[in-house]
Amino acid sequence: MTAAPRPHWSRFTTALAALAGTAVILTGGATAAHADPSVAEIERQIDQDWNKLEPIIEQHNATRQDLAAKRKQAEALAKQIAPLQLQVDLAMGQVGGLAADAYKGDNLSTVNALLGSRSPSDVVTSLELLDRFAHRQQQQVRNVVELRDELAAKKKPLDEMVAQLTRTEAQLATKKKQINAEIAKLDKLRLKIYGSGGGGPLRPAPCPSGYPGGPAGVAVKFACAQIGKIYVWGAAGPDHFDCSGLTMAAWAKAGVSLPHNARQQHDVTRRVSRSELRAGDLVFYYSDLHHVGMYVGGGWVVHASQSGKPITMKRVDDGQINSYGRPG
Repeated sequence: MTAAPRPHWSRFTTALAALAGTAVILTGGATAAHADPSVAEIERQIDQDWNKLEPIIEQHNATRQDLAAKRKQAEALAKQIAPLQLQVDLAMGQVGGLAADAYKGDNLSTVNALLGSRSPSDVVTSLELLDRFAHRQQQQVRNVVELRDELAAKKKPLDEMVAQLTRTEAQLATKKKQINAEIAKLDKLRLKIYGSGGGGPLRPAPCPSGYPGGPAGVAVKFACAQIGKIYVWGAAGPDHFDCSGLTMAAWAKAGVSLPHNARQQHDVTRRVSRSELRAGDLVFYYSDLHHVGMYVGGGWVVHASQSGKPITMKRVDDGQINSYGRPG
């Protein structure tokens, strides 16, 4: 089995640095212009703050996926190295045995036998034996050194990878706490408007408006069936979803794999025009592609919008459309 290539961390660490270094500046309602903001003002504030937070959530999802992929690489490399580690351990044991024999005087007894030889021919024979014995010891030691160096070379990228994984996991845990704290602020604002209730009808039109059949039909029916479930960031079912988690799970039901990140879903889907749009297609929003919904026909999309809100339908043009994509 050939050695695994040295991992390249440039894209991974760049994404991680962007994720860890991004400051989410949310007002949280603490500096309102007057003591009693209107419902419209609070809604506008929630939308503005969420549009700052959702790109960080989507980047967190992408980094978490990269982390899982790197962890698999580390596990594969560790399995590849394991047989070599056994070889080195065995060879080191053999060299240790040679050292112990020399300490006990085996070499000395060989020299004594040489000195006690009865004839010149016996001396020559003994010298040849001693030379072969010494050469064999040298070769064994040389083989162990080569194995040890080979192991060290293969373990270096693994050790670096494990160290990077450890740092990344710690940074993601910190970022998760920060995201949750910002979401808690938005939830408090939302309670000012709706209390513990919802914000209006979740299914204002048939969902889907028609059945496209095939994988798209499976995906769109799954998405419609999730209406009413609550958005939880980083979730991809079965009880909670975020925006890209919903579209990923819906198309997974149809046998199509998508990444858990809106921008990456954009990158792996085929671009279609507005006139070509059909149920099951994905609608990407905002210039940085931090939100995605599923078109269900009739001018509507199903999407997981914000933390604490249920999955709902909305008009496809309700938001800054970036592009449309067709999975599969």
